[in-house]
Order: sequence, then structure tokens, then C-alpha cells
Amino acid sequence: MRIIAGRSGNAKNDPLRGGGGALSEIGKPRRRMEDRRLVTGRGRYADDFTPEGTAYAALVRSPHAHARIGGIDASRAAALPGVLAVLTGTDAAADGMGPIPHNPDWQGGPDVELRLPDGFGVALTPNPPLPVDTVRYCGEAVVLVVAETAALAADAAELVAVDYEPLPAVTDARAAMGEGAPQLWPDCPKNLALTCEVGDREAMDAAFAGAAHVVTLDSHIHRVNGVPMEPRAVVGEYDAETDLYTLRSASGRGAVQTRERLAVTLGVPRENCRAVFGDMGGNFGTRNAFSPEFALMPWAARRIGRPVKWTADRRECFLTDYQARDLRSEAALALDEDGNFLALRGVNTLNLGAYTVYFWPLRKGLSMMQGTYRIPAVHFRGHAVLTNTAPTAVYRSAGRPEAIYMIERLIDLAAEEHGFDRVELRRRNLVAPDAMPFTNAVGVTYDSGDYATGMDGALEAAGWAGFEARRAASRRRGLLRGIAVANYIEVTSGIPRERAELRALANGTIELVVGTMSSGQGHETSFPQLAADWLGVPFECIRYVANDTERVSVGGGSHSGRSMRLASIAIDRAVKALLERGGAIAADALQAAPDKIAWRGGAFHAAGGASLGLAETAALNDWPLEGIGDITDRSGGYPYGAHVCEVEVDPGTGHVHVVAWTALDDVGLAVNPLILHGQAQGAVAQGLGQALMEAVRYRPEDGQLLTGSFMDYAMPRAGTVPPIDTLITEVPASSHPFGIRPGGEGGTTPALGLVTNAVCHALRDFGVRHIEMPLTPERVWRAIREVQRSG
Repeated sequence: MRIIAGRSGNAKNDPLRGGGGALSEIGKPRRRMEDRRLVTGRGRYADDFTPEGTAYAALVRSPHAHARIGGIDASRAAALPGVLAVLTGTDAAADGMGPIPHNPDWQGGPDVELRLPDGFGVALTPNPPLPVDTVRYCGEAVVLVVAETAALAADAAELVAVDYEPLPAVTDARAAMGEGAPQLWPDCPKNLALTCEVGDREAMDAAFAGAAHVVTLDSHIHRVNGVPMEPRAVVGEYDAETDLYTLRSASGRGAVQTRERLAVTLGVPRENCRAVFGDMGGNFGTRNAFSPEFALMPWAARRIGRPVKWTADRRECFLTDYQARDLRSEAALALDEDGNFLALRGVNTLNLGAYTVYFWPLRKGLSMMQGTYRIPAVHFRGHAVLTNTAPTAVYRSAGRPEAIYMIERLIDLAAEEHGFDRVELRRRNLVAPDAMPFTNAVGVTYDSGDYATGMDGALEAAGWAGFEARRAASRRRGLLRGIAVANYIEVTSGIPRERAELRALANGTIELVVGTMSSGQGHETSFPQLAADWLGVPFECIRYVANDTERVSVGGGSHSGRSMRLASIAIDRAVKALLERGGAIAADALQAAPDKIAWRGGAFHAAGGASLGLAETAALNDWPLEGIGDITDRSGGYPYGAHVCEVEVDPGTGHVHVVAWTALDDVGLAVNPLILHGQAQGAVAQGLGQALMEAVRYRPEDGQLLTGSFMDYAMPRAGTVPPIDTLITEVPASSHPFGIRPGGEGGTTPALGLVTNAVCHALRDFGVRHIEMPLTPERVWRAIREVQRSG
């Protein structure tokens, strides 16, 4: 197993590949091509686009979490000079606008198959961009105002009078399932959009009946906001001559998928829609789903005959960005006398918010509840519940951090309560390499991996053996020190189709077109590295093209670890197609049989020594010299790893200081280790942020958002994040032709359980069994005081 080491704050990496001292592109730690442009302020984000004649939009949003819309009086707003339009849900419906086609995907390989109880179906709620009769969460848009300036639009929005009839609201998923709870939708009794089960209940019951030890945990993996640095922004245009709607914005689903949803929402053919995306200032999954404003601005542009721009302020982002997590899990782990895991059972309840945008977090989590461990019998029930809160979507590693949190917490609790060593208990139960491919107890098959070696590598790098000396040093300073290790695995999939197109130009440039959407993953760098390597041409020859449906015809965007896994196959096929076509042209020009043409050193060579470069070959053609590679693949990727976290806790204040973090992630093949190290560090920071401080909170009695600004919603800062030692290992994935595993979510997946375990380990002398996230100083301090009072 080869290890590539890195450290936050240090861009140096070990020499990687290549013979005779020369690095090949694959494996080269090349800096991202876009970085200089972005850090010098030359990025082009959605708000940077202002076509000539642009008007500006503001949205009137509901102050109630649940209410009927009685009437709308827009007369005062419409009378203001400079106001161009005041539009409602009734106007949108009259123009043929339909609900957003979210397609929440409750079922889909390679994930576990969800079994529905007899008599239960799946409820998909319609999500109109502007509701006509009922609002279902605080901040939902009700009226669209368009004016000559943004300030005037905002002023006019304040003059719109909406007659609301407030209704009872419910914000907690378990409460929403209870008798007498407010009902959001008439066709969803008990607010259940989905109820299901996975695994073998009879086998689980039998295993628990014979267990020597049982540990339980009932926990809430709380709601968070992705908080991208760039607020949502949309520019809509309409060309009456061509009947073309143009959307300029950004979404992790990519331009192609966004255009499809735009066309369906507007009720027009997709040929009448174009999506053009610039740079994207953060995503992490919460910007994958189609936002109402994506349809409203192009529609408004058609209504007034001018481009329309809308940019959210941070208050709107906290209110209306798609949010994430919010899973309540009640689980139990059964063990025999020797610590062998026998069975796992539980109930997972996902808070969907007001609309069915995604079931993925529930489905992905149920697929991975047993993590990297052999557990013969598993049975879980799952519920997806509607509440009067902003809709939830996916967020970095959707569903997997929740699953790994539960199993890793249960293992530490089992060790603490029944006298097992935490590391040895894990090692005893890890799936062995010779058991691969391994099908877990709910039917998901892991392709390959060496989990024990990965865990041992992380423990050694973190200095696990020397912890007691560090603990004693902390104690002399009045601090409590804790350490924890967590193993993780993910199942990734996403939209299964991707395409790459290569086009050789007569000037020597080779265009590479791919349908993904980068929001910091470095596609502009790593994808050309693949093409350059496989073509045998300099990296500088490759020009990357993306994010415009006039150039990109197929693409699934960037989510669920799909980009490199699928794009690499598509690029390889495009390279082969380009060379096959170019070889035929070169053979004709060189008067040689096609099978006598060899490609090497960036040129086609005939047997007699004559050759043609790719640019020369392209110049011979009256049509583009190109190659297209398509891939449709529903198989999963299974990245895994082990992380170690060390903390100090001040018992007087409850403050948690994360002092060290070691991350070992197996990516199968590291195309660009420098980018992967950065991905790992960012993922750790996000997981750490949720574990320690980030939390979206609503007032239970009326659904009012309590965390509507950075005064209320805490974010990790530079001082929060410790130095992170990132180690990349390469055990080739057997399910991928190049051995590639996804590499962008690993740091987030184990972080929640890891931080919680480390803090509880630091507090073990106080007898603190568990603390709910986020582990704020107040919560930690109260946990210590409660144990002291009860003892």
C-alpha cells in the first residue's frame, strides 16, 4: 500500500510517479489551474453577469411557517415608479409553470433496496416556485417583484400586503408523526412521505436474544446549513425571436441537468432552454437541488422583455437555502462475550422539511449502518417525515456521516460499558481483505479494501501509543485529553451517465468537454491531466470546456462522489475514439494501412518513418477531428479510511480544543494528490464544524428560524481547525477500470462520531456517557456538572 503524505498549510508532497525522474500527469500534484484566477478576484460568478438592460428582482417571503394565503394586494407596490412587474403563483400557473421536478429517488442501486410495508406508498409533494394557496415554511417565496434597481425592488416588496391565515406548525420529525400533529399535506397521514425497512428482522431478533452484551444509543444528528461563501444568484434572460430562455447561475447538478429541470418547470421543450454557469463559490450538496428562483427569473424575463437578476442576501440564504442532516436515530448493537458483533437494529427518522426534495440521506444511511464491520444480522426501519421547515437536501456525504456516527459511537460505548479495548474491538470485527467483495447484512456489496491496515496506518501516524504521556501533560495544565479512532466507508453513485468529448484543433489545442460542474474539486486541472497522459501530449495543450449547454450535451454534475469515477472512464473512451478517427485520417494521408499506423509521442507514425501530428491531422479535415466517450454506470464507489482525532477539554468552561487530526483515506488511484489533500482538509473542517458548533434551530411552537445570521449560526474558523495530517493510500478499487475511488467526502464522513468519541473519552473519569452534538462549551460544561451533581 503506497502512502502519499500531506499536511494542512504545507503544499509539498512526496515524488509520485514516472520513470527517469519525469513525472507523468496522473499522480502529479499539479496546482489547480483556476486558483490564480479565483484568488486574484478574476472569477466569474453568477452575480458578475449583468446583461444590458438588466432589471432586478426581490421576493416577498412568508413570515409564517404554515399559513393559508387569503389574498394578495400588490397595488401600492405596482404603483411605484420603476416597478416593472409584481407576479404571484396565480400568474405563474396561468403561464403554464408547473412544480419543480425534484425526483427525490427513494430507490436506486447500488444502495440498499427499501422495502415498503403493505399498504404504504411513497408521497411526492408538488413544489411550486410560488405557492398559490398555502405556505409551508418560514421564508417561502410568495410574490416576485421586478424593478429597475435592486433597492427599488426591495422597497416595493415591502409594500405588498399578503393576507395570511396562520396554521399550526411542527418542526420536529418525531413530533410530526404523532397523533394530533399539524398535517402539511392531506395525502400524507402523520406527515409520512416514506416509511420502509431493510435487513432481516427475524435474524436480528434471534441474535439479540442470544447476545451477552447490548448497547443502545438514541441521538439526533442535527440540522445544518451548507453556508457556501457565494450566496445564490440567478440571471434570467429570454429571447423572443428564438423563444429561448437562458439561465445563468450555478448548481452542483451541472448545466445539463439544470436545463432539464428548467424546461419541465416552465413547461417548454428543453431545446428552448439554455443553462450557462460560471464559477461556483461553494456547494457541498446543498446547491444540487433546483431552486425556485432558477425558474422564476427566466420566466420574469419573458414577462417584462428584459433580463432579470436576483441575488440572495445572507438572511435569505439562512432562511431558504436547502438545509441538511436532521436525522434522529435510535439504535442498538449486540455482542457476544468475546466482543464479536452479532446484530444491529434501529430506527432512522429523516426530517425532509416542507417538500420531498431528496430521500438520498435516508437511503444512503440505511445502506451503511454497519460501516466497515462484519455484523451478520441488521434490521432498520426508516421514516422520511414532512415538517414546517426549509426543505432538506444532500450535504457532503449525505447519510453516510449519520450512519458512521451511530456505529462508531456504539462501538465506543460497548468498549466503555463492557470492558473491551476500543481498537481491538474494532480490529476483531473489521471486514477482512480476503472477504472481498463483501455483501453486508442489508445487501450492499463492498468491492475491495484493506480496512485493518488503513486503521493501523492512521493509529501509527497519529502516535496513538504515546497518548498517555500527552494526556498526563494536559492534566498538569488542568485540561482533560481524549483521543478516538473511527473507520468509515461510503457507497457513492449519483446520476449514472456522463460524457467526455475531445476535439483536436489545427492550432494544436485539444478541447476537452465534460458535463460535470466543479465547485472547488479542480476539474479544470485533474481532467486535463488524464487526457494529457492518455494522449501523450503536454498538459498545456488541453483546454477544458464545461458549464454551457450550448457546448455540453450530456452531464450529471458533481455530487455523490461521481465526477472522477465516471469522467475518467468517459475521457478514456473519448481518447480512444479520437485516436481511432485520427489514425484513419493519418493513414489515408500517409498512404498506409490503418493497422500500420502507430500513435506515440503526440503523432501518428507510419511504418516507413513518416508521421503526422494531431494538429496536422486535424488540419486535413473539413470537419472536426473529435472523439466522444459515453458512460452509463450504476455501480457504486466505495471509498474508505480511518481518522484519529485528539482533543483537550477545559473542565471549567467546557471548551473543546481539537489539537490534532490524522486522516487516512483510500482513493484507489490519486490522479492529483494535491487536490485530494485539499479536499480531505476541507471535508474535515466541515465535519468538525457540525460536531462542535454549527446548528440550524427553529422555534418549536411556531417554526420561526432562530439561526438567521452568523450571530446565531456559528462557523468553524482558522483557530478551530487543527493541523491536519492527510494520508492517501491506494488500494485499487476492483469495481473501476483504473482503480479509482471517490475522494471528496472522506473527512466529513467519520468526523461526527470521531469528535464525539474523543470528547467523551476525555470526560470518561467524570462518567459522562454521551453528549449530543453540537459539543458547545455549554453542553460539555453541563454534562460535567450533571454527573457531578448526580454522583
